Amino acid sequence: MPTRTLGNTLTVSPIGLGCMGISQSFGPSPERPDMVSFLRQAVDHGITFFDTAEVYGPFANEEIVGEALEPVRDQVVIATKFGFAFDESGHQSGVSSRSENIRAAVDGSLRRLRTDVIDLLYQHRVDPDVPIEDVAGTVKELITAGKVRHFGLSEAGPTTIRRAHAVQAVTALQSEYSLFWREPEQSVLETVEELGIGFVPFSPLGRGLLTGQVTRDSTFGAGDIRATLPRFTPEALASNLELVDKVTAIAARLRATPGQVALAWLLARKPWIVPIPGTRRLERLDENLAAAELDLDQDDIDELTEASDSVDVQGDRYPAAMQAMVDRT
Repeated sequence: MPTRTLGNTLTVSPIGLGCMGISQSFGPSPERPDMVSFLRQAVDHGITFFDTAEVYGPFANEEIVGEALEPVRDQVVIATKFGFAFDESGHQSGVSSRSENIRAAVDGSLRRLRTDVIDLLYQHRVDPDVPIEDVAGTVKELITAGKVRHFGLSEAGPTTIRRAHAVQAVTALQSEYSLFWREPEQSVLETVEELGIGFVPFSPLGRGLLTGQVTRDSTFGAGDIRATLPRFTPEALASNLELVDKVTAIAARLRATPGQVALAWLLARKPWIVPIPGTRRLERLDENLAAAELDLDQDDIDELTEASDSVDVQGDRYPAAMQAMVDRT
């Protein structure tokens, strides 16, 4: 399996695994032992980069990842995230990146992940009430203390990235990026390239749209986040699946799946891009990994880009309250 490097320092598999879905957001969650087994199989099949967060669950996701990866800890890179506050009952209650919250979050993540160091620690969402320099300074102290190896940001804008990077080198920025959502090309990719920061696209398959498994008749039940997302309303789907149809036609010519072509397009954008599609099924994981072996020529890349340009994607990617947490300053 080839590798890629984030921030010129952190070597990972070219495709990682977004772990959120193993415990939430996409309908009923599988049994914990099944997901522990799945994650261990993911390592056997070539994944070395695993993405979780304290807020997933909350907390349960890190516990599953920690149990699964403890026997192979020296073979993998684990990324997790801080940045949300929780009420007395453990429910998420807004953002918080105060120093004491970061330190408490890291200690909790270390315990749940069954490790003595977090390889990549992201601020999950920018806290408008805490200067990013203070956040970066706290993480820098945690790196010095040996609890954290690398600092990352999620959904941060170019000015925020620069300010943070001036205090503590940012290894990776995580934001949504796919053929369905190309806003990072206008907002942050130039900045991270200039600063030598890696880019980690989440939802690189458009939350399942680009797999070809979502149809115009698809419905999303209880516990499936897509039931709340404007992009997945029946009216929006009718328009948005036009892009999937175009990608599917290109994939058929290349003897690949739509998802593989969508991931290969991302990998072809820059050598420091590492997408983290989520899945709970080994066959889908293998399909995703095979995208790293799919060589698109420039004509293929241009055709996919033009297909993306030609479709007016309908519906915001988040409900208003979630979109308000995204920093683009």
